[in-house]
Amino acid sequence: MDDNLHSPQRRLIELRMEHADLDSLIDLAGDDAPRDELMMRRLKKRRLALRDQISKLEAQLDPPEPA
Repeated sequence: MDDNLHSPQRRLIELRMEHADLDSLIDLAGDDAPRDELMMRRLKKRRLALRDQISKLEAQLDPPEPA
């Protein structure tokens, strides 16, 4: 049971959920007229970092087939 809590597949799901949450937050913050540019940059930077983590984890879980 403990292995499932710390499995790479579970981590991938958590990262995807956090990425989706940030997408929504950025969209909502972009709708507001007075934007906080620093906050937007930080959110976008975090979203990009999550995307990188997701890509690396996906590559580990599903390595490319040899040619």
